[in-house]
Amino acid sequence: MHVILDYGLGNLNSVQKGFERVGLDTVITDDLAQIRNSKSIILPGVGAFRDAINLLREKDMFDVIINEAKKGKPILGICLGMQLLYDKSHEYGVYEGLGLIQGEIKMMDISLKVPHMGWNSLIFDRPEDPLLKYIAEGDYVYYVHSYYAHSDNKEVIAHSNYEIDIPGIIRNENVYGIQFHPEKSGLVGHNILIAYKELII
Repeated sequence: MHVILDYGLGNLNSVQKGFERVGLDTVITDDLAQIRNSKSIILPGVGAFRDAINLLREKDMFDVIINEAKKGKPILGICLGMQLLYDKSHEYGVYEGLGLIQGEIKMMDISLKVPHMGWNSLIFDRPEDPLLKYIAEGDYVYYVHSYYAHSDNKEVIAHSNYEIDIPGIIRNENVYGIQFHPEKSGLVGHNILIAYKELII
């Protein structure tokens, strides 16, 4: 069983349909026993970091996610869900994240329009990573965000440029993150989810 966390923020149905299209059966749940007994955890998210992290704590999911990740269980964060994986965020204050990825979430202080909304191409940082096996450098994916991950970039598999480099796909061992929306990124997003499925089953 692969679970999509229902903590009150997230486009749960569209994420689930994205995984259905690649043949990965998922359950949307906030049940802690189901989360602990799952084969993998998908952490979606839409909205503010502060609200999301508070909801994870209120629903007792915060420590469960960290503990399951430490056991080696695959964790995938999508959009805000990816940002929650980092140490902290500067969105509307400073808030502690899950700390599964070193780095912090910062506002995109750039001259281009924010939020960064629309299609952008991917530049490969670790082209040998199996998550990229079914896509090509330069393929386009769909972003909607105003904050981005800032780190030493050791975890970055692929990024996009929007005046600054925006980490698009990240990985730290069994912890994965996708800043854009794979479920809204057509065949490219579909192929990324296929590669992810192959990694975790």
